[in-house]
Amino acid sequence: MKNLKTLLLIAVFTLGVGGVANAQKMGHIDFEKLVAAMPATKTLKADMEKLGKTYQDEITGMEKKLEATRKRYVAESKTQTNETNDKRAQELQQEGLKIEQARRFAYQDMQKKQADELQPIVEKAQKAIDEVAASKGIVYVLDASKGKGLLVMKGEDLYNAVKAKLGF
Repeated sequence: MKNLKTLLLIAVFTLGVGGVANAQKMGHIDFEKLVAAMPATKTLKADMEKLGKTYQDEITGMEKKLEATRKRYVAESKTQTNETNDKRAQELQQEGLKIEQARRFAYQDMQKKQADELQPIVEKAQKAIDEVAASKGIVYVLDASKGKGLLVMKGEDLYNAVKAKLGF
């Protein structure tokens, strides 16, 4: 019985020390805050604001031109035939559709440019996080910006083992 207690005490001590030795360092970073603070991001933001202003000015110009044409057509409508008024109404409708199309194009173009130009910034930030984590011996880095998840995963991934255990 005494041997069993001694053996149990040794097992607990060994497992306890092993658990401490296997403790893995973790870190955290507010990834969104990091990316927002990068100079390249600030430059991108200024470029996107300038591009947005350019698109807005173009669309506003188109709207003013359409409104002037509409006012002129309304003023002349009493002196024109029904056929001419119908053609003018269709013309105004087509110009309105062109403006909507220009808005959609501007929005899509800005979204694409922002995504394309933000990607290398994000990759640079990720690389820096990887390097800092490696230099400090940190195995896991948690994203502190709204609990997004892991950024550096150098430990054992248990996903497949748990998946097999659950049978799917």
